[in-house]
Amino acid sequence: MNLKSLIRTKRYRSYKGQTGKVAPNILNRNFKSVKPLQKWATDVSEFRVKDRKLFLSPIIDLFNGEIISYSLSESANFKQVTQMLKKAFKKIGRPENLVLHSDQGWQYQMSEYQKMLKSKGIIQSMSRKGNCLDNAIIENFFGTIKSELFYLNKYQSIDELKEAIKDYINYYNKDRIRLNLNGMSPVQYRAHHTNR
Repeated sequence: MNLKSLIRTKRYRSYKGQTGKVAPNILNRNFKSVKPLQKWATDVSEFRVKDRKLFLSPIIDLFNGEIISYSLSESANFKQVTQMLKKAFKKIGRPENLVLHSDQGWQYQMSEYQKMLKSKGIIQSMSRKGNCLDNAIIENFFGTIKSELFYLNKYQSIDELKEAIKDYINYYNKDRIRLNLNGMSPVQYRAHHTNR
């Protein structure tokens, strides 16, 4: 009868219950930021190539939508998140009142992660349980990269996808213009704001 089964790919979920300390929802969907290094958001998203997985963990600045840092890993692990944080820390001094928002994923509940934030004076914020709208900015970025890059191409290997994601994030930050940034890319908009 030529019947075929269509099975939706299971979405990666980092929530595993309360495994550590849950931070309050300080961001509270207030996604507007009037200057850089005021509000950041992070999460992890999964990509599949054949029978292998690739996880992307970025930090986005809510001021201009710029990807501040990111890490790629073939497994969802804590090292990936710490690498991402260390890369971000290299770009900043000791910011004042910077909020880093995430969901309640197990990585963000870990005391080591929370100590890393505290060492830089970064205030931790978390979405309410099971409420993806509380972290809509980073979810929107994942939707953009998947629709503009991942779904448009067939990747033969994880390494090929890694290179494509690196190239895309470079393009996204430096060249991809946005109407809400007055027709500038995130990097151009930050430079314009800094030079005023």
